[in-house]
Amino acid sequence: MRKGTLLGAGLAIALFFSPLHQAFASESAGARRQVDTVAHRGASGYAPENTIAAFDKAVEMKADYIEIDVQRSKDGELVIIHDTTVDRTTDGTGYVKDLTFEQIRSLDAGSWMGERFKGEKIPTFDEILDRYHGKIGILVELKAPELYPGIEETVAQKLKERHLEKPQNEKIIIQSFNFDSMKKINGLLPKVPVGVLTSSKEHTTEQALKDFSAYAEYVNPHYSIVTEDFVQQVHAYDMKIQSWTVRKPEEAEFLLKMKVDGIITDYPDYVDPRK
Repeated sequence: MRKGTLLGAGLAIALFFSPLHQAFASESAGARRQVDTVAHRGASGYAPENTIAAFDKAVEMKADYIEIDVQRSKDGELVIIHDTTVDRTTDGTGYVKDLTFEQIRSLDAGSWMGERFKGEKIPTFDEILDRYHGKIGILVELKAPELYPGIEETVAQKLKERHLEKPQNEKIIIQSFNFDSMKKINGLLPKVPVGVLTSSKEHTTEQALKDFSAYAEYVNPHYSIVTEDFVQQVHAYDMKIQSWTVRKPEEAEFLLKMKVDGIITDYPDYVDPRK
């Protein structure tokens, strides 16, 4: 759905998600299946984060989405890595923005998690789109876009080249902690759902949600600030909520009880044992 839904419709949704209605809601396995499982940096509890091994594992585990972190090399290649430096997850050192793609590609991004992952490389955005679109949804996080002027335009162009600027069933979502970046993405890709990331209670107020609803379809908070009331408020503004990062079964169970729309997790099987 697009932004700017009338408040009346929002109030109707709030009533739908009221405690009275929820008292009669099904707690069956069928209800559980309505929650999207988002494999955080791939199935990163089982394979090195943001590598083909982790993304393939997520597909194998039948997750609904993979979550990827997009940054840009010194010479303009969009690459998939979480930290703004390569130090933690590779055998190299330095800031992503200061390394050429050739330098980044030469790094081992898997050995830190075990010998069987030796030789895993940092993938490109192009590779991820070409390998996984149509197999699994892709939640694209623009990581520190303020370090990469124009990255929004480049991401938009990559999607348009593949005719993905009008994704079906929200199978492409773009999110960031940088709200200005997401406003820009909304202008460039008005048909692609936008998500705002936050871990701050300041962004759980009615005014904050009203502001987000002008350009975003998702509010994606850290699980520590999720409450039943907050989930209802997000839904009242005709937005969805995907929460992060689940690394324990009890965290998944909590979010399921809160009736979030998606759970971002290193362990897809914590959300749905069938995975």
